[in-house]
Amino acid sequence: MKTAVIVTILLLSQSIVWAHQIMIGPNQEIKVIQRGIDQAGPGDTLIVWPGTYREGNIFVHKRLTILGKGWPVVDGENKTEILTITADSVTIEGLQVQNVGVNYLKDQAGIRCERVKHLLLRNNLLVNTFFGIYLEHCKDVIVTGNRIEGTATEEVSSGNAIHAWYCKGIQIDQNQVSGHRDGIYFEFVDSSQICANDSHDNLRYGLHFMFSNDDDYMTNRFGSNGAGVAVMFSRRITMRENNFAHNWGTAAYGLLLKEIYDGWIYRNDFYHNTTGIFSEGSNRILFTENQFRRNGWGVKIAGGCEANNYLHNKFELNTFDVTMPQNQSSIAFAYNYWDDYEGYDIDHDGIGDIPFRPVKLYGYVVSRTPEAIILLRSFLVDLLNYAEKVSPVATPIQIQDPSPVMRFEFQNLAP
Repeated sequence: MKTAVIVTILLLSQSIVWAHQIMIGPNQEIKVIQRGIDQAGPGDTLIVWPGTYREGNIFVHKRLTILGKGWPVVDGENKTEILTITADSVTIEGLQVQNVGVNYLKDQAGIRCERVKHLLLRNNLLVNTFFGIYLEHCKDVIVTGNRIEGTATEEVSSGNAIHAWYCKGIQIDQNQVSGHRDGIYFEFVDSSQICANDSHDNLRYGLHFMFSNDDDYMTNRFGSNGAGVAVMFSRRITMRENNFAHNWGTAAYGLLLKEIYDGWIYRNDFYHNTTGIFSEGSNRILFTENQFRRNGWGVKIAGGCEANNYLHNKFELNTFDVTMPQNQSSIAFAYNYWDDYEGYDIDHDGIGDIPFRPVKLYGYVVSRTPEAIILLRSFLVDLLNYAEKVSPVATPIQIQDPSPVMRFEFQNLAP
């Protein structure tokens, strides 16, 4: 045992001695990044000094740390991919990576990582990179503090800022992404976390993920994207304390849920979206302590949704709070705040004494005949809603909140 410890210490000390820094720059002996990589030994650190390095197809095939000083520019000159990482335990920090060549047969990226693990991509600036950071069959990767700016104008000819495919244990943290097709894209990505990112002004989705399970998305901002966030064909998803704002258009949602099972949507803020949440084919979802403010539709529920519960949410100044095409008895509302509630609270326990029915007749009509939206501010609609309130005959009678609250307060319902 003692001998093994001594051998381990000797090996570690030798690796520390062998690891050294290699200087790369216009005024250094090594002026080309790829040459520095080829000459380095495993564990070395490459210091890249300020300058413009017109290099593409740089292959990082060893365990290295590459640190940029003063934001050196690595320019692909709109011809090639720029950095391709094929080794484990690589760190890339402080580089400005720009001008990736557009190729519609290959998803060329500013930084591509292929079948590797234990990576750190931190505090880099990627500009005009088609795909920004591309993770393929990777595990245990941290992507943090990067700014990725694109110039996309059409979905079919643009890539994603952060793209992950068949990955596990990915942490996407505190990045700013804009100007791409999707800000963040996950497909077959499990046990991962997206935290405190700002994804805005992307053509399609701020976040788009499919076939990805056991993931956690929290404290992100998704604003002014073509259609907000799409979550599809996934299980055991948690989305908490995110901001969905200004996702506005004919087919725009703050959050689209399709074929989602066993999810928790907690303390999110949906502000000024065409639709706050659109849910279709989603089962066993708990919506708690979310705020729906100034949306066209707060919640729009399509078919195939079972065992969904809306508890302690706030609905305020939405054109329609809730719409659905038919009765769905397994969807439950309780203890929500509704600004349209006109009931009373005689015993002063903070809970209304009569139920609230969130689906209005006019909303029910519009869900079936979208062209009826043209009558939105007309006297006819006011008269229709008043008549339905007096004698409900058409709206789904099973959809009601039996215990509406008189004011909204966070309940700290986290499990």
